[in-house]
Amino acid sequence: MAADPKPEEISHPPMDQLQGLEYCIDSNPSWGETIALGFQHYVLALGTAVMIPSFIVPLMGGNHGDKVRVVQTLLFVEGINTLLQTLFGTRLPIVIGGSYAFMVPIVSIIHDPSLMRIADDHLRFISTMRAVQGALIVSSSIQIILGYSQLWAICSRFFSPLGMVPVIALVGFGLFDRGFPVAARCVEIVIWAYAHLLTASGAYKHRPEITQINCRTDQAYLISSAPWIKIPYPLQWGAPTFDAGHCFGMMAAVFVSMIESTGAYKAASRLASATPPPAHVLSRGIGWQGIGILLDGLFGTMTGSTVSVENIGLLGSTRVGSRRVIQISAGFMIFFSILGKFGALFASIPFPIFAAVYCVLFGLVASVGLSFLQFTNMNSMRNLFITGVAFFLGLSVPEYFREYTTKAYHGPAHTRAVWFDDFLNTIFFSSPTVALIIAVFLDNTLDYKDSARDRGMQWWVKFRTFNGDSRNEEFYTLPFNLNRFFPPS
Repeated sequence: MAADPKPEEISHPPMDQLQGLEYCIDSNPSWGETIALGFQHYVLALGTAVMIPSFIVPLMGGNHGDKVRVVQTLLFVEGINTLLQTLFGTRLPIVIGGSYAFMVPIVSIIHDPSLMRIADDHLRFISTMRAVQGALIVSSSIQIILGYSQLWAICSRFFSPLGMVPVIALVGFGLFDRGFPVAARCVEIVIWAYAHLLTASGAYKHRPEITQINCRTDQAYLISSAPWIKIPYPLQWGAPTFDAGHCFGMMAAVFVSMIESTGAYKAASRLASATPPPAHVLSRGIGWQGIGILLDGLFGTMTGSTVSVENIGLLGSTRVGSRRVIQISAGFMIFFSILGKFGALFASIPFPIFAAVYCVLFGLVASVGLSFLQFTNMNSMRNLFITGVAFFLGLSVPEYFREYTTKAYHGPAHTRAVWFDDFLNTIFFSSPTVALIIAVFLDNTLDYKDSARDRGMQWWVKFRTFNGDSRNEEFYTLPFNLNRFFPPS
């Protein structure tokens, strides 16, 4: 039997930092290139910022003006949260955007009988918005407590490279339904200018309504409904209302958002050519994300926050992982959310164009998750079993919940306790969450003591603490010398 090759004989040895990037997390391109790339990240973030309100606001009874105001508010708070996260959170080059994880509890609140009985559409919209705000404000305490108490840092010590592979990969793969299925709704447009040309020339004038909605650039009614200048402010919709059932359901979404963001942090650190974030940095980022969800509730963004997966993919696509680029993009979000007409012009991009871009960027993020397999022993039957089962169930379980909900108009969990239904349905709608539950449980129970090296723990252990690797200080030290007051653990 041939001897195992030595590390120097392996053509592609494992590397803890991704190679080939033009600019890493703490290096910056020229100002002109930085501004151009920041604008690119801003435009990409518009997809989710417009899609979520476009679906939710009509269900609440809101009109086009209400939708524009929600989009502006969401973008404004996204900009603030992105700045907070890049300055004081993980300090990774990540955009904090709206989250689809909150859709289940939000739709449940919308269909609350006490709100559905309101006859006036505008009053129902305002009342529903206030109910969602209250649920977001209360549920944000989950991430704030777990983050700032360092409890999430303790939990993260159970995460190995093997256990995180399906979680990170399904952060990208789990969004497959927002890729080609949406792009295929209008396959003839691939660029925004072409879509404008077809709309202006009347090419879709006599086409079916569903085609016009997906292909025309004027069907969102954003430009015509947007004010020239509008500054979002806290409690702009009125005082939030609080209901225990709404809050419990929303807490599940906050938990899902935390897991998805944890996987996204790992992916972003790799695409920015940084070391994996130490446990206390990871927990610090979750704490600031909780603050972000609190701001979502105070301002009334109609959804909670999470790390934008598509913007992480753009880091790899452009090979620029600069933190400054993301901070510039946050400036664009705030600026164009205030200048409503100009922001609405860019937000009029049809959804199929965003979806076509997602096909590339989500796949890139998923491949980053797969790259962590290099630190594990994939000749181990144990590792093959854990990886395969976590991947399969991470895709299969949420797909069952989606199909069931589409046919029955409610999730598989359907009891008299609506908050309990929302909690379970939200958890199992998320591919990364299902994958984490399965992968981490199996990884820490199945032949646990004899498999430390096979799991890749010997590689990851040095990144658990801030002082474990000298590069951590370069990447994750707080600005303005704040580490004096918040010393790393």
